[in-house]
Amino acid sequence: MRVIKGLFKGLVILVVLALALAAVAYFWVQSPMPHRAPAATPVDLSIEPGTSAKAIAQAVADAGVDTSPTLLYAWFRLSGQSRQMRAGSYEIAPGTSPKRLLSMLVRGEESLRTVTIVEGWNWRQVRQALAKADHLQPDSRTLDDAALMSQLGRPGVAPEGRFYPDTYSYAKGASDLAVLQRAMKAMDKQLQHAWDARQPGAALQSPEQALILASIVEKETGKAHDRAQISGVFNNRLRIGMRLQTDPTVIYGLGEAFDGDLRRVHLTTDTPWNTYTRGGLPPTPIAMPGKAALLASVQPAKTSAIYFVAKGDGSSHFSATLDEHNRAVNRYQRGQK
Repeated sequence: MRVIKGLFKGLVILVVLALALAAVAYFWVQSPMPHRAPAATPVDLSIEPGTSAKAIAQAVADAGVDTSPTLLYAWFRLSGQSRQMRAGSYEIAPGTSPKRLLSMLVRGEESLRTVTIVEGWNWRQVRQALAKADHLQPDSRTLDDAALMSQLGRPGVAPEGRFYPDTYSYAKGASDLAVLQRAMKAMDKQLQHAWDARQPGAALQSPEQALILASIVEKETGKAHDRAQISGVFNNRLRIGMRLQTDPTVIYGLGEAFDGDLRRVHLTTDTPWNTYTRGGLPPTPIAMPGKAALLASVQPAKTSAIYFVAKGDGSSHFSATLDEHNRAVNRYQRGQK
């Protein structure tokens, strides 16, 4: 009887100890892991593909989290999810518990940043945005345009107009070339969609021409409701062999020499992009067009207008004859009635 009582007592003690240990473990996995100084700063954790659970636990501690790699590894194993943790770049915020950390790693909740390409930006502005982007690896910085496009798989193609305006997310430390690759593929997709939806009467012979015209429409449009009309004017001019005579192409051709004041002498200064001195479309796009401009270029409004002038409020006045256009210029540009 004494033996049985002793065994029962021992069993109770073991159960109590097990419960106590379980309680301690539960408390530990739920408790915030302190950071080594500075305490309020997130800890960056980079995990390469193929890293073992044990190495990940050690990497967490090495990165600046004040925790036991052994206990953390044990938690990873006991959770049954140690093989589901994903490679990537993570931020471990102050107050993160072992349970939350494991959830982040299993879900692949990487630390993401964003960079935005704005509709109407030119290639120079895109480059500047990439250079300023937070934690984006500047792999393109040492590449000229030709080398960069070769790296992206488009040798001999100018970069202007090739990158779709949108907001792109990326993991900390990602290459800017990877962002450009995604933006280029997005533009390819949007351009093909627009070309497939083109109207039979559009005066364009190829998707390349549509991209170039879309970039001009993008830069000329002040109000969205004018976009198809502006495209209609340019399609009409292309159809009858009239020069496009659009100021944004002149400004683009001047490049960084343009000081913000377009003067008459600029209109007669010949460059490959000056549509006052040269007929047809310029040799490349002049900006990054958005979806609406791409569609407008191939779906022009049915109009007899071949002229338009800015009215001063962002919208344009459209004219079918030169006399009407001159009257509109006098009214809206010179203040004459």
